[in-house]
Amino acid sequence: MSYPFKEIEKKWQKKWEESKLFKCDLDDTTKPKFYCLVMFPYPSSELHVGHARNYVLGDAVARYKLMRGFNVLNPMGWDAFGLPAENQAIKHNIHPKTWTFNNIKRIKEQLKNWGVVYDWDREIATCEPDYYKWTQWLFLKLFEKGLAYKKKAPVNWCPKCKTVLANEQVIDGKCERCSTEVEWRELEQWFFKITYYQDRLLEDLEMLKGWPEKVKIMQRNWIGKSWGAEIKFKVKGKDIDIVCFTTRPDTLFGASFLVLAPEHPLIKDLISDSKNFSELKSAIERLRKQPKFIRYLKDVEKEGVFLEKFAINPVNNKEIPIFVSNYVLTEYGTGAVFGCPAHDQRDFEFAKKYNLEIIEVIRPLEGQSPLPFKAYEGEGVLVNSDRFTGLDSQRAKKEIVKFLEEKGLAKESFQYKLKDWLISRQRYWGAPIPIIYCEKCGIVPVPEKDLPVLLPPVKEFKPTGESPLKYVKEFVETKCPKCKGPAKRETDTMDTFVDSAWYYLRYLSPNLGSAPFDVEKVNKWLPVDQYIGGVEHAVLHLLYSRFITKFLYDLGLVNFKEPFMNLFTQGMIIKDGVKMSKSKGNVVSPDFIIENYGADTMRLYILFMGPPEKDAEWQDKGLQGCFRFLNRFWNLIEEARQKKLIENVKKEFDLNSESSKILWKKLNYTIKEVTQNLENNFRFNTAIAKIMELVNTIYQVKDSQDLDKNLYVEVLKKLSLLLACFAPHIAEEAWSILGGKESVFKQKWPSYSEEILEESEIEYAVLVNGRVKSHIKINKNLNSEEIKKIALEDPKIKKILGEKVPKKIILVPQKLINIVI
Repeated sequence: MSYPFKEIEKKWQKKWEESKLFKCDLDDTTKPKFYCLVMFPYPSSELHVGHARNYVLGDAVARYKLMRGFNVLNPMGWDAFGLPAENQAIKHNIHPKTWTFNNIKRIKEQLKNWGVVYDWDREIATCEPDYYKWTQWLFLKLFEKGLAYKKKAPVNWCPKCKTVLANEQVIDGKCERCSTEVEWRELEQWFFKITYYQDRLLEDLEMLKGWPEKVKIMQRNWIGKSWGAEIKFKVKGKDIDIVCFTTRPDTLFGASFLVLAPEHPLIKDLISDSKNFSELKSAIERLRKQPKFIRYLKDVEKEGVFLEKFAINPVNNKEIPIFVSNYVLTEYGTGAVFGCPAHDQRDFEFAKKYNLEIIEVIRPLEGQSPLPFKAYEGEGVLVNSDRFTGLDSQRAKKEIVKFLEEKGLAKESFQYKLKDWLISRQRYWGAPIPIIYCEKCGIVPVPEKDLPVLLPPVKEFKPTGESPLKYVKEFVETKCPKCKGPAKRETDTMDTFVDSAWYYLRYLSPNLGSAPFDVEKVNKWLPVDQYIGGVEHAVLHLLYSRFITKFLYDLGLVNFKEPFMNLFTQGMIIKDGVKMSKSKGNVVSPDFIIENYGADTMRLYILFMGPPEKDAEWQDKGLQGCFRFLNRFWNLIEEARQKKLIENVKKEFDLNSESSKILWKKLNYTIKEVTQNLENNFRFNTAIAKIMELVNTIYQVKDSQDLDKNLYVEVLKKLSLLLACFAPHIAEEAWSILGGKESVFKQKWPSYSEEILEESEIEYAVLVNGRVKSHIKINKNLNSEEIKKIALEDPKIKKILGEKVPKKIILVPQKLINIVI
């Protein structure tokens, strides 16, 4: 019998909405609080089942915690500004605001159709003025503290999106949104000084015990703190020191040249007295103008300009030539490196091209060095290194730095890969940066009382490389807040990741007009107890949110240093071997599934298809299997109703019959296993498997004559509770049929008895002269003499013994009995 899922699902979705199932009273102190949060979506298009895993998983967690007696905060909103929505709007030739709000309406409808329930009274959208007013306020607070600043800098430029990208938004030299090769441009841009917090961001990862280790590793690598030393190289004939940062001071004796980045500030002084000044300046300028991103590429041809000057290697006083080259980065270290071609492949290629000396100073502990064919970049034992020869690399690094420190030529140092967060965007659909430019007063922040700086309506919003706001006269032209003279507004908008860096705070007071959030409520309810979302945000949203939280902590507005104490990163749903996406044509439509199988089937399969933290391949057969299971469950409920088993049911039941014992024990075992799987990192797939096993057991014993009717109905009730967070619609209907007066989610999560699960009998192996001859079950409460007597009475043992009398009987409690004859 196929259950009427369409009727059931619409019925309960309406009831949940009317009763506001997840409406949270923040002031309720009678229950422990649980802030459950899924990463809010970009409303750039409707959702497919690849997206659904995040929201279904979060909904299951929230429903489970509700039944465990928690006061659950489970809100939802929209990450509505930024490139994802704007690019889709441009593609469909629709205004971004229209496109965004159409998608919000559609996604909200989808979530409700999936049975995903939120406290919709707390709904937020980052593109609404009453939200981005406070994003602008956050900018002003950072500006006040010197943590928001503007500078001319080489930046990542996406020629397709026609906007600047933060370093974190460039993956393997390509735009993370459209996969276009990124270019470098010199532009005046706004930055947030995230590097001010780099050590705290690194150190505080240790307190995040509830985060996946892989995410913490990704953040550590992105921050990229590395030990090293700053080494002084004196310039021959000049009163100039060139400082090089290195993580490999153990290779100093192999240095045969020194290289500067084309932007290095000492270049002008180094070439000022050269006879070939003009030629050198021109050659260096040519290198400087090359696209900067090529310096990150391993295969780019190394080019250098000899500056006609020499540096003195501080460890051996050897003169080495000074070059400018296109493979050194100004942003890393000091913009100067010493070239050790035997032990760095880039230096090796440069030395080969310019016929420079290659000196081996490190030999591997095992195996052969690849020299002279390529550089050996590993660690090992020092050679050709004077007094340090024979030391291993790790010890030599410290000893060489110490040796140079005593001469005032070196000091230990740390470097970071993390760069300041570039937040300027030359696009329309974003929060305007609240800055005014006055010829008299310079850069002037918009007063807080004048927030929000409203995003003006425009007809021409397509990207041109310049902000569309530049051409909105009534927006640009304004008065200076200080001198009241004519002034102009900043026309760049903020990166959408600024909006999402603090949204989890706004849910506590979404309609508050006097502040970004209610400080008292935020400090009571945060950090977020459980955050759920994709691992792709490990070094974007998650890092930025941690930075903003620490800034607000320093302002004294929050009393916690980390926003999310527990993080769960769900795997992707794969179809035909690749991630689901419209561009790959492998999207599975939720509408089709819900029409033909129902929302509970889709939910159950998404949760059952594999460990939720791992990628899983979508299989239509698996979906059909979950549908069959739900029908089997429904048939049990229908049969109980038709046989009128539910009528006059009593709370007491008889556990003396064999069938009743089997079923009651299986139920307690299932409750224990499901509970432990949900508490242990949300093992939904194994929890559902245990419920399926229980249903199989029910079918095996349900027609037994000795099965107690009252017990059977009680098992069906408990089964409905167990199934509720996975397949909520059918569980609600079953609970109602079985006599439940209130929602199944108003019930307590079922408990289990360890006593019932304990075995009353223990299986012993019975051995004769050390060889197993039989297995018998013996009551665990019997003493050793009684156990031995039962073993001797076993028919198999009696046959072997015959008239023989055992010499001795060895008993290993709860394991074996060895009869020696």
